[in-house]
Amino acid sequence: MTRILLAAAAALIAFAMPAFASDQTDIMAAINKMNDAMNKNDTKTAASLYTADATLIDEFPPHYWAGPQAFDKWEADFDTFAKAKGDTDPLVATAKPLHVNIDGERAYAVVPATFTFKEKGKKVTEHGLWTFAMQKGAGGWQIAAWAWATK
Repeated sequence: MTRILLAAAAALIAFAMPAFASDQTDIMAAINKMNDAMNKNDTKTAASLYTADATLIDEFPPHYWAGPQAFDKWEADFDTFAKAKGDTDPLVATAKPLHVNIDGERAYAVVPATFTFKEKGKKVTEHGLWTFAMQKGAGGWQIAAWAWATK
């Protein structure tokens, strides 16, 4: 009986691991696709990767954006903030996630990131953590929320 239970457990693990690895890969692909689109100033593609009721938290005012147009509102406020400070050439590079926790159709990912830009012509580098809440839907993984924290 013990052998049967061990064999059943091994079979479950063998079948579950590829699904978990695939979800983890798909989650990071969605995050990276959004970030790549932002880096290319492709706001249409970036916005398409959010849920309809997304929430964003960032260090510049008003610090919180939520609802159907959260990304678009964040983008407009970011542009206004950057122009007022003389910031140009924003670029975010993501690193390997510290962890990705998946629970069915929801997930949580913490991704180290480096944000570089020029402030009045001088290069600035910020190291931070970008934390995501993800939602899996019919079209795949989407960003339900994120928060940026500078280290």
